[in-house]
Amino acid sequence: MVREDEAPWTPEELEEVRSGLEQDAARLSTEIDVATSELQQLLRDSGEGTGDDQADAGAKTFEREQEITLANNSRGMLEQSLRALARLEDGSYGACESCGRPVGKMRLQAFPRATLCVSCKQLQERR
Repeated sequence: MVREDEAPWTPEELEEVRSGLEQDAARLSTEIDVATSELQQLLRDSGEGTGDDQADAGAKTFEREQEITLANNSRGMLEQSLRALARLEDGSYGACESCGRPVGKMRLQAFPRATLCVSCKQLQERR
């Protein structure tokens, strides 16, 4: 689905988008695995620091929270990539999930995980 002022998607363009999303999904899965492993190590190490002063304890807490945030961000982006791949498969890729109008080919080429047209995204961000 494309806007009236845009050329239809070619099979090559769709394959390029699919390939990029699949590569992103693989990279994000690896990032999540690494972050999870590092977080588990940090949690194991936190029990060993019972004699730490406040600065050490605070630094360890900050590091754990940072790993959790990175893992959660990667999970969210992985979910978006998988959702975009599913939409490519079912033929709904390019349609705004809110209003049903085309998201825009150029927007999707710049951000393949986009699910909302610019107007709907702006409305969402205002809320």
